[in-house]
Amino acid sequence: MMRDLVTFFSTVSTTFFLAFFLVPIGLGFARFFGLYTIVREGTCHVYTLFGSVAGVLREPGLHFLPAKLGVGAFIISFFGKCSILDMRLDQRYLRSQPVNSEEGAPMGIGVWFEMGITDPVGYLFKNADPQGSLAANVSNAVVRSLSNMPLAEMLENRHSMSQGVRGEVSPKSMEWGYRLGSIYIRKVHFRDGGMTRQIEAKVVNRLRQVTSAIKQGGANQVSVIASTAERQAASEFAKAQAIRPAILGEALRQIAADQAVSDTLFAILELQNISESGAKVVLIPRGQPLLSDLLAAVPPSPSPAPR
Repeated sequence: MMRDLVTFFSTVSTTFFLAFFLVPIGLGFARFFGLYTIVREGTCHVYTLFGSVAGVLREPGLHFLPAKLGVGAFIISFFGKCSILDMRLDQRYLRSQPVNSEEGAPMGIGVWFEMGITDPVGYLFKNADPQGSLAANVSNAVVRSLSNMPLAEMLENRHSMSQGVRGEVSPKSMEWGYRLGSIYIRKVHFRDGGMTRQIEAKVVNRLRQVTSAIKQGGANQVSVIASTAERQAASEFAKAQAIRPAILGEALRQIAADQAVSDTLFAILELQNISESGAKVVLIPRGQPLLSDLLAAVPPSPSPAPR
């Protein structure tokens, strides 16, 4: 039992040592002496030996270097160089490129563009700083192609401006193995702060004028509508006042045709007027000498003394 445990632990220790120490060290020596290499996704390996390009590996995966570079693969680590390039698209934004409009206004243009490597050898040896050169060319193209444009067109037609800048930069970038991708004018602004404040003041004043004109126009419309309604109402009231006597006279004529109806109507109207007047009314029964009784109840006034 003890012998089995010792065998088990020795096997585990040996496997651990081989897996985590000897195998990585052995693979590292194999890569160092140019036996194989691994090209990762989106990268490119350019091998130079004695001042010349020995090989270019662009396909991702495991590569057996002697089959690609020949016997020079074994000395490439000592007398050569391996340059690993990132082939993915890169992005850059140039802020406030100075241009002048046709009217002389100082404008700033913000340009966003993509760039990527198309020729690894040209990227390494045809230009010392391809990224800086491409950015400088984009900046110069913006100044050359967008200067002296009408201000209204500069503020509105960004798509055509982007196409113009791209058409001027692309041929130059291809010579260095660096491709210009999408390009877009993202921002157009005034570079002079005083001019910006003046434009803001003019816009604010114009908005105030437009607001006042809208309010005044609304008030005028309301006045026209109100005066028209009052005129129509006055006309209709005048017509009603004009035809009122005729209507009343016709109604009274029809009522006067029947004496009983006429007497009843006037009696009702008289009672209505009395009730609406608020006066005190004393009702005296018919046939009762109430008035004489009231006079008798009044005490006589004292007679004046004889002189």
